[in-house]
Parts: sequence; C-alpha cells; structure tokens
Amino acid sequence: MGGNSFICCTSMLTLQPTHESTSQHPPHILISEPCHFDYLYHTNQSSLIMSLGESSPQWKYHVFLSFRGGDTRLSFTNHLYAALVRKGIITFRDDKQLEKGDAISQQLHQSIQQSLAAVVVISENYASSTWCLDELKLILESKIDVFPVFYGVNVSDVRYQKNSFAEAFKKHVVRFEQDKEKVQKWRDSLKEVADFSGWESKDMAEAELIEEIIEKVWIKLQPKLPSYNEGVVGFDSRVKKMNSLLSVGSQDIRFIGIWGMAGTGKTTLARVIYETISSRFEIKCFLLNVREVSQTSDGLVSLQRKLLSAFKIT
Repeated sequence: MGGNSFICCTSMLTLQPTHESTSQHPPHILISEPCHFDYLYHTNQSSLIMSLGESSPQWKYHVFLSFRGGDTRLSFTNHLYAALVRKGIITFRDDKQLEKGDAISQQLHQSIQQSLAAVVVISENYASSTWCLDELKLILESKIDVFPVFYGVNVSDVRYQKNSFAEAFKKHVVRFEQDKEKVQKWRDSLKEVADFSGWESKDMAEAELIEEIIEKVWIKLQPKLPSYNEGVVGFDSRVKKMNSLLSVGSQDIRFIGIWGMAGTGKTTLARVIYETISSRFEIKCFLLNVREVSQTSDGLVSLQRKLLSAFKIT
C-alpha cells in the first residue's frame, strides 16, 4: 500500500494527516478504546466525511450554490459542486434549471432559508439575470455565511457596476422604470457582496481555487454542525485533554487508550474527537460495534471490506 500504513487491531483509531510531510511515512495517531472497539482510519487520498449528528438539524443543506447557469453551469460551478459533494458538504444546486419567469421560486427561497452558508459564483452575466439578483438579495437578507467567488470578473466591477454589470443595469433601469427601489436593492446587494472576503478566479488556477474554497467553507461550517458532547457535563475538558494528547500535526507516533467502565462515555468521546479533527483529513472511516459484528458469520471479512472501501480497495 505504498506510504500508507494499514493497522488491523481491535479498538484502534488510526489517523494520517493530509498536510505534507517531509518524511516518506507521515505520522500516525492511534487511539485505543478497548471496551467498545471503535475504529477510525484516516489516509491522504480522496474525501469521505460521515455525518455524526444525532439530533434533527433545523437546516437541510450545508451550502446553497448561487450561480448564473449560462456562464458556469457546465464548467466551474459543476467542478465546484462535485468537489463539495466529495468533501461531504451537502449542497443545494438548481439542477432542474428552475429559472423560469421573473419571480424566484418558492423552492429556491426555502432552500436558502434551510442552508448554513452560500457560495455565490458571480460571473460576467450574473447581473443580467433578475433571478440571480433576487437570489443574492435573499441570501444576504438571510444572514447566513456568504462566500463570493468573482469568476472572470473584477471585484470593483461588481461593487461599482462597471463593464458588463453596467450594461445589465442599463436594461434593468429601463425595464423597471416604475420600480426604482427594486433596482437600487440589487445594486446594494452587489456592493455588499463585493465587500465580503472572497476569491477572484483570475488570480488562481481552478483546481487550487476550488480546493481553497472547500477548505474555508468547511472550517466555517464545522462549529455549526451537531456535536455529540452537547448536554454532556464535563465533556469539553475531556475533549481538550484528548486533543492535547493527540497533537495533530506533530511528526511522532502516538498510541492513546480510552479506558473505563461501560456507559462512561468512551465511545461518545471517540466520536467527538472524530468530529473535532475530521476536517483535517481526507479519507475517514468510523466503524461501530466491531466486537458484536466480528462475532457474526463473516463479520471480520465484512469489517475489513468496509475499512478497505475507504481506500477504494475492493
């Protein structure tokens, strides 16, 4: 398996960080939880994130993706959407091309309200669409986190409505002569989104740009996701102690055991640690009830297959 190590040992969590290492074999961290046999394996190839929240969240999507279909649907936006999905970020994208008529659909309105954040891809013809402008206004009014991507356009053109944005607004002013307030709100929305920290595609290669977007979005989203330690007295101190012991990013190898009587929260602690640091790794696999499964017919083989599937090995 090359530079990756494979450890098949009861009650261990194995992690390999995604950051570059000067050594041929990056450091690993193993957490042994003997009583409940939980596994966690990380390596540095592709992405798989498991949702660990038990409670029903108020949101439905992690990210709402806003874009001008004619400009980027089959190119940049398509690549960005695929990368978000691979990372495990639940993303709403208007796949059915619901942009019909002048009024934004109720479905899209609800999808914005049910999202934790929005990635807005502002391209050359974004402002020519009243649909996109209404969508942007709703996103900003919803007060969710906004990540603008200025794709093929300058931020100043968006902020001050110059070049293609100026041409678009010339038509809007004529068309909505009786509703100047609507047009002004669109202008204000563009100015506001231009003030957000975002990316200009002209400054970066597409692959690098998408990778950075994914990283920043996930870092922002993670604290908002459900946590297993909610309502558990004294759990934060345990998590802090474990994070200190793990020292993710160091160059050494560590074995950490979680010992205790049944029902004292060993499994919960292991899952909280997973949730806390998982964004720093690419391939993840969390296996539960290993002891029970291993005692069934072909149980060990089943567990091995599930673990190996994280490596895309069948």
